[in-house]
Amino acid sequence: MSIDKTTTKQPSRYASRLAGARSGLFGIPLLAEALLLAAAVAAFYLFPYNLAFLTRILIMIVLVLSLDLILGIAGIATLGQAAMYGTGAYAAGLFAIHVWADPVAGLLAGAVAGAAMALVSGLLLMRSHGLTLIMLSIAVAQICAEIANKARPITGGADGLRGIRPDPILGMFEFDFVGRAGYFYALAVVIVIFALLRIIARSPFGLTLRGIQESPSRMRAIGTPVYWRLVSAYTLGGAIAGVAGALAAQVTQLVSLEAYSFNLSAEALIMLILGGTGRLYGAVIGAVVFMVVHHVAAAVDPFNWLFIIGAMVLGVVFFVPTGFLGLPLALQRLFGGRGHDDRA
Repeated sequence: MSIDKTTTKQPSRYASRLAGARSGLFGIPLLAEALLLAAAVAAFYLFPYNLAFLTRILIMIVLVLSLDLILGIAGIATLGQAAMYGTGAYAAGLFAIHVWADPVAGLLAGAVAGAAMALVSGLLLMRSHGLTLIMLSIAVAQICAEIANKARPITGGADGLRGIRPDPILGMFEFDFVGRAGYFYALAVVIVIFALLRIIARSPFGLTLRGIQESPSRMRAIGTPVYWRLVSAYTLGGAIAGVAGALAAQVTQLVSLEAYSFNLSAEALIMLILGGTGRLYGAVIGAVVFMVVHHVAAAVDPFNWLFIIGAMVLGVVFFVPTGFLGLPLALQRLFGGRGHDDRA
């Protein structure tokens, strides 16, 4: 029996990435997580009058994390995350108005609604791939938007769903006008979602998804139910996108048809590309960079800010294809030789 020497000598890029994630930044476990948490707390004190914007960044981080699971880990190319996001937002809003205004229960309602939408649509979408999958995912979001628009007595139509009044968080912390409670509430949700996805990415299920992304045919050959694994990943990603939508509905106390907009899905994809796919940290970094640049550029030039975003995306794609997470390695190769690539 012959053994492939390349297999024995060189581990897969996913095994290397997993080993690097376990060792932590600079070999210190949880150092990167601690730095991100410290940055979030510091932002609260440094920008006390911009808490609404900072909370919006946290909500987008949750949405981009859901896309990283679907695209970065499972390799499912989609532009339809807004379908699950919007469904979760409307579900949480209606749940708060007609059933129970508890915020945590509303998050669960949004997660269930987002998962249900992803499961129903995923049964069809996961049978396609490539451009067909992308176009079908866009169509699902547009159909949801039209249904929400026509169901005006329930959703408010173009005027939006109003009257969402969440109860105090855990019965103790009320949503204040300044946004202090909402910010820490959103931060807590980000931490929980990030930790959950870290566990999933390292689990046998997550490693199976990475294997499917690399070679679906090989995974089928060893008996993996590729279709149902993809449906499961899409459903889980839909649940997390639903949580993001529910969080937005609770914090802003309004849900509009923009929750289903194509721009939302496209911006989430750009954020993931900027940060880097498949490693979760990229979703966080990409969302922060995109939102901050968008905010500053739009304030400086409200008419041409898209040129700045476009130039930034082109620069990342051409010079740092792995996203901002690959920037240190790119600089090391530029100034100190090729270095060692943990993604190779």
